[in-house]
Amino acid sequence: MALAWSQGVTLGLDPRTLRVVWTVAVVAVAGALVYALRHLIVLVVFSVFFAYLLYPLVWRLERHMPTRYRRPLALLVTYALLALAVAVLVVTLGPRLGDEVRGIVQRFPAMTADLQSGVLVRSVLTRFGVTESTADAIFAGVRNHAGEWLGAVQHGATALVAWVAGAWEIVLVPIFAFFILSNSGLVVAAGQFFADREHRLRWRRVAYDLHDIVGQYVRALLLLSLATFVVWSAVLSFARVPYAVLLAAVAGVFEFVPLVGPLIAGVATVVVCFLAGYSHPWLIAAFVAAWRLVQDYVTSPLVMGHGIDLPPAVVILAILAGDELAGPVGMFLAVPVVAAARIVWRDLREPAPPLEAAPTAVRRVS
Repeated sequence: MALAWSQGVTLGLDPRTLRVVWTVAVVAVAGALVYALRHLIVLVVFSVFFAYLLYPLVWRLERHMPTRYRRPLALLVTYALLALAVAVLVVTLGPRLGDEVRGIVQRFPAMTADLQSGVLVRSVLTRFGVTESTADAIFAGVRNHAGEWLGAVQHGATALVAWVAGAWEIVLVPIFAFFILSNSGLVVAAGQFFADREHRLRWRRVAYDLHDIVGQYVRALLLLSLATFVVWSAVLSFARVPYAVLLAAVAGVFEFVPLVGPLIAGVATVVVCFLAGYSHPWLIAAFVAAWRLVQDYVTSPLVMGHGIDLPPAVVILAILAGDELAGPVGMFLAVPVVAAARIVWRDLREPAPPLEAAPTAVRRVS
């Protein structure tokens, strides 16, 4: 290396300039490699999230297994229970959910025709005491933009279906998660790349903090999603809302995208109620708003704690940036990525503590 730098000097090149050029070249190659492998990286990230969902159950089962085969047996039992839970959901909710999907697909052309003809808008407005002349004026304004709105909805639905159809690699997520969970010493092994003890301790603290925040965040999202699905299914079914289970499932899935996801699910639910001719759409809108307040100020603080301590403005900007970079996947990953970057920046700026200072519950991952 010294010879190379001396040759650089004899050729009239500054070693400092060469180091800068070398660093820029390495960063460019790394960026190109990450872009080329972006789909694989996303698959691995989702596998890590899935592993964090299963980790608490695996850890509890592991304590009751024989010492020699503790982790493999715990993983096998966990995956067996997961397969059983999926089978129960398919048997209990699958038929109704399939009927509702087929029903809304078959009725969608009639809904759009009613919206474009003005029959739906006039019937809703006159139901609330609006005069026919005012209803005609409002419909004229709606009709001017109805084509754009319907086109946007159809484009979004087509893009979503195409993305789901092309995401066959999702079947690999449980397989990769199995290998991630079976290798419990990844944190310690990765720390061995650093020769300096202080750097190893700092890396371990970063890894422990990331382990804690990602696990807490993913499990909290799962609980919030399940709570939304259960409450929405019960309320919408009790209110005899069309496609109640389907709308509740959509709301539960969109709960994984902070701020933007629940807003889209709420608006879509109210719009479907209007298009389906439901008698009390405003009551459903009031329920959606009330549930959002419960989630944001009661449920979410209880299950999320103080893990993701990001201002709402930063969350919104991160989600918008994720949507620009990677679409729905980017929106889902935006918040944990920003939170992880914040933790790494904070831990690298502080002195490295001794390993014994790490929480016992977090240190189990090593």
